[in-house]
Amino acid sequence: MLVKTRQPGSAEWTLLGVGVPGDREVDMKRLEAALDPAEVALLDEADFAKHPFLVKGYIGPVALAANGVRYLVDPRVVTGTAWVTGADKPDHHVVDLVAGRDFTPDGTIEAAEVREGDPAPDGTGPLEAARGIEIGHVFQLGRKYADAMGLDALGADGKPVRVTMGSYGIGVSRLVAVIAEQSHDDSGLVWPRAVAPADVHVVVAGKTDEILAGGERIAAELAAAGVRVLLDDRKATPGVKFADAELIGVPTIVVVGRGLANGLVELKDRRSGERTEIAVETVVSRIRELTGTR
Repeated sequence: MLVKTRQPGSAEWTLLGVGVPGDREVDMKRLEAALDPAEVALLDEADFAKHPFLVKGYIGPVALAANGVRYLVDPRVVTGTAWVTGADKPDHHVVDLVAGRDFTPDGTIEAAEVREGDPAPDGTGPLEAARGIEIGHVFQLGRKYADAMGLDALGADGKPVRVTMGSYGIGVSRLVAVIAEQSHDDSGLVWPRAVAPADVHVVVAGKTDEILAGGERIAAELAAAGVRVLLDDRKATPGVKFADAELIGVPTIVVVGRGLANGLVELKDRRSGERTEIAVETVVSRIRELTGTR
C-alpha cells in the first residue's frame, strides 16, 4: 500500500510504502497512530501521474528501493521469508521474492488490521474478540479543520499558532444501554445500586384505603430519611405492578399489601429475588442500612 505523509509545518508530501501479508489490510487508524504527528493520505491520480514507476496493482519493493521511496513492513515480514509481490509492470507479479535477499525494507511498522488470535501486545496470550458498546470517543482531528477555517491562537511569543483539534465525549444515554446489557435478567433491568434511578420501589399491592395510606406513609418516611423512592400507587392489579417493578429493576422493592394489617411489609431484593417480611416500623432503618443512607 502506498501513502503520502507530511510533517507538521511542511508543505511537501513524501511517499511511503507499507508492506503487509496478503491476507491482511492496512488499518489506517493504526498507520496514522504509528506515524503521528505526520499527516497521512492515500495517493490520488495526480500522485500516480507524477511517479510513473508506481504501477497500480503491481507495485513491488524493488521499484520503491530504486526510486528512494521509504518502505516499512509488518513485523511478520522477516528476513528469509518469501513473498508474492507486484513486479512493477502491468499484469506481472514476482513469486518467491525473499526478504533480506531480494529486497531490504527500511524498518517495521505496526499498521496491519488486528484479528482474533493475534498475540497480545503485552504477551499475555492470543487476542480474543468480543462485542461491545461504544460509550465514549476520542477523535484526534489534527489540523485538518483548523487549516480549513484558518483557526489560530496566540502563542507564548504573541504570534499566531495553528490550533490542533480534538473531540472527546461520553454518551450518557449509551451508558444506560451498557448497564442494561450487563445487568439484566429475563424479567427486566437489574440496576446496580450506585447508578439506580431510585433506591427503593414501594409497590402498593392492595385496593383498600388503609393499604394505600400505608404505602404513601412508608414512601414519605423513606424520602424524609434521604432515600430515593419510587412509589407505585396506580389502580392496577398487583400482578401488573409486580411485573413493572421487575422490569424497571430498582435494587430494593417494598411490597405493601395485606400483611400491613399485621404490621408487616415484604422486602424483596431485585437481583437475588430473596423475599423477607419485616415489621413496618423497621422499614426505614433497614432501607437506610441497605443503601448506606445516613
